[in-house]
Amino acid sequence: MDGWHGLAFGAEGIAVGFAVLLPFYVMRMLGAGDVKLMAMVGAFLGPWGVLGALLATFLAGGVLALGVALRAKAMTRLVRNLKLMALGSMVRMSEGQAPSVDDLPESVGKLPYAVAIASGTLGYLIWKHVV
Repeated sequence: MDGWHGLAFGAEGIAVGFAVLLPFYVMRMLGAGDVKLMAMVGAFLGPWGVLGALLATFLAGGVLALGVALRAKAMTRLVRNLKLMALGSMVRMSEGQAPSVDDLPESVGKLPYAVAIASGTLGYLIWKHVV
């Protein structure tokens, strides 16, 4: 739709969605499918819309992660893992290496991030049309 302007709008959205989640893939925090899914969200919402959807996705992911940790009765482990990820990433970056989250002692659980992407994007679209 909308000719070359529509093509540019979609391409910019793809680039923004891809670029924001790519570092999380490099650090092995997300899968490649999650990065591609957010890029496709960007194709439909454009560069500014995908930023709103990303913010809502990060909020939804945090809420879902807390829910997974509470259900597994693993809040202490979650806090310890967050601390280890932050400190380990800072040490690796100070040594000139890429940050990674591979060396956590034990996982709190798996979270299918596509659920967070879908929830966050839907929440953003509802908020955008209501407000």
